[in-house]
Amino acid sequence: MMSFKEKIKSNPHLKRFAIWALTPKNQPRPRLWVRWFYNPLVHKKGKGARIRKWTRMDVLPWNDFRLGKYSTIEDFSTINNGVGDIIIGDRTRIGLGNTLIGPVEIGNDIMFAQNVVASGLNHGYEDISMSIHDQAVSTRKITIGDESWIGANVVITAGVTIGKHAVVAAGSVVTRDVPDYSIVAGNPARLIKQYNFETKKWEKIRK
Repeated sequence: MMSFKEKIKSNPHLKRFAIWALTPKNQPRPRLWVRWFYNPLVHKKGKGARIRKWTRMDVLPWNDFRLGKYSTIEDFSTINNGVGDIIIGDRTRIGLGNTLIGPVEIGNDIMFAQNVVASGLNHGYEDISMSIHDQAVSTRKITIGDESWIGANVVITAGVTIGKHAVVAAGSVVTRDVPDYSIVAGNPARLIKQYNFETKKWEKIRK
């Protein structure tokens, strides 16, 4: 049996009405009543979790948003779950000025530095008879493993998985998966070090 949410999504008239009721025309952010009254009832925020005052929460009810225990989203960040879930684990810090566009799943004990962009969204551009704005979007989930550190001004593109205890150097553009216990840097990011469990050292990757 279809859920209420699935019924709305499958009916074009109901879907148009729901979008009008939830968001101002041509705006990606929710109306005030959604932010103040609906989202706090639906979306989960763990014990001790904090969303700073100047964070822009473009969070809508048709996708999930979860912030784990003792995690923080710092000021001037933007969180947008309009096209995919945003899941943030426990004891994770989303730094100043970050932008997260779903679908994105972030694990536990992770540090995001300043001005990181992680977007699981891509705009269609192939049909040159239409503006890019009017073409369909596609999504591919971004996954960030536990204990990782994402440096300042990093861009993480749709579909990327970053492994456990990985480090992404500042200014990197991550276009492919990053293994566990590794360090990547550059544009596009490439593997420069990996932890060797036999020698118990971080070792440079030979070209």
